[in-house]
Amino acid sequence: MRLDDESESSNIERQSGGGGLSFGGGGMGGGPLGLIFSLVASKFGIAGIIGFALLMMLFGGNPLSMLGGGGAPQTAQPSATGQAAIRDETDRVVAKVLGSTERRWTDIFAKNGQRYTPATLVFYSSNGMSGCGAAQSAMGPFYCPADQKIYLDTTFFDELATRFGAPGDFAMAYVVAHEVGHHIQTITGISDKVRAAQQRASEAEGNALQVKMELQADCYAGVWAANDTNLLEPGDIEEGLRAANAIGDDTLQKAAGQRPVPESFTHGTSEQRMAWLKRGLDSGDPRACDTFAG
Repeated sequence: MRLDDESESSNIERQSGGGGLSFGGGGMGGGPLGLIFSLVASKFGIAGIIGFALLMMLFGGNPLSMLGGGGAPQTAQPSATGQAAIRDETDRVVAKVLGSTERRWTDIFAKNGQRYTPATLVFYSSNGMSGCGAAQSAMGPFYCPADQKIYLDTTFFDELATRFGAPGDFAMAYVVAHEVGHHIQTITGISDKVRAAQQRASEAEGNALQVKMELQADCYAGVWAANDTNLLEPGDIEEGLRAANAIGDDTLQKAAGQRPVPESFTHGTSEQRMAWLKRGLDSGDPRACDTFAG
């Protein structure tokens, strides 16, 4: 990606030390939810952990604080903000991609007579706290609608490159832009409608709705990139599609030695994720991202 001339977002925070869940006492290892978490982790690996955490967040609003022993969630105070929160080149790439998403979505919203309010991205290491409860690196990057922040332990990108075979700066950018897509869903009211529908739905129906949410966020990531093509270099789109393929539910379940179970999918198949990312890239129009139609 051509990021040399791109400006970093100022909507960056860093949490340092403390927070998160512990494995003793009333932490993740204790109680029925801790047992469920352990079973999911052992059966489906990181895919199961991510799916479990996201589903619990959507249905309960604050499930991770329950895993941490109950009580109201507390968002940790940042140890640094803005430029001071950037520690290395990976952080800088993330901050520049976030800045690009802010500029492009501001333009897209303005064309429709609307105002875009950016999300804040929070860097943390291993354990952190969000408005949705505790954050752990095993969960992968996630967006919390309660405080409208994206939470990211950048070691996830190492795993994406080495374990899932999807290296590259545009693969990283796709991940960030996908989480920004969830922010778009929050500020436009889509996520509230989906959560309300999930509360009335069966487990399989709720999972299917969640898949539509995730695929739409993939499409929104493509829309961002299509509206900032000056950043793209040869091979970037292939990097993004490779990442989308690597984190499809069916691919992750196969990698964990499991038979894919479509009813359990929460993010979509590899084929679906690539298709919706490509749709956003080809159209550059968020109206093409209606995964709920039909």
